[in-house]
Amino acid sequence: MKLLFDFLPILLFFVTFKVAEGHKAWAADFASQHFGFLVAGGQVGATQAPVMLATLVVIAATLAQVLWLKARRRKVDNMLWVSLVLVVVLGSLTIWFQNETFIKWKPTVLYWVMGTVLALAPLLAGRNLLQTLLGAQMRLPAPVWRRLNIAWVAFFAAMGLLNLWVAYRFSTDTWVSFKLFGGTGLMFAFIVAQALYLGRHAEEPETGEADPSDRAEHADRADAAPPRAE
Repeated sequence: MKLLFDFLPILLFFVTFKVAEGHKAWAADFASQHFGFLVAGGQVGATQAPVMLATLVVIAATLAQVLWLKARRRKVDNMLWVSLVLVVVLGSLTIWFQNETFIKWKPTVLYWVMGTVLALAPLLAGRNLLQTLLGAQMRLPAPVWRRLNIAWVAFFAAMGLLNLWVAYRFSTDTWVSFKLFGGTGLMFAFIVAQALYLGRHAEEPETGEADPSDRAEHADRADAAPPRAE
């Protein structure tokens, strides 16, 4: 359920764009009639209407996510706040100027923000954010946590560049499809590869009771055991 919640704005953006792209004349008339006051000149062109309507939907969906979490008194993740700010600012520019370039930059900026935060946290705050978030679920040696952090920084940097390459090299229709299927697919593939890698390094917690003859020895070792990563 959370996965669907997280990807709902992207899915709605994709569906809205594809429907409007297939009915450009209707989309232009609808956008001009109901949202013409949001664009410079008050008239939405048939070419710009699909991405404009999709952008309006993704802004509304992201805002609805935040409001829903707030209404249920649940924590809004920092990245969701960042995403909301980016989609409102860049989306508003896209709508006003009827230029999809602004909204195409949104995934790249978000990827690079996340990568920068992960890269700077050990230097400025002295902590590995991935270890802080996941340390309660798994035990890993310190070098593995560092490699994992570097891998995520590199992944976010590469995804930001890849998004720009698709955005400027291919059509908006292709970019919209890549945004949902390509970006999401690469994210899942990276997570699976990461899980396989971590499976070789995770430290299994000790289970079962020690034999009575070994209890004293285990008690002596307890003080020397490494602390669980938090």
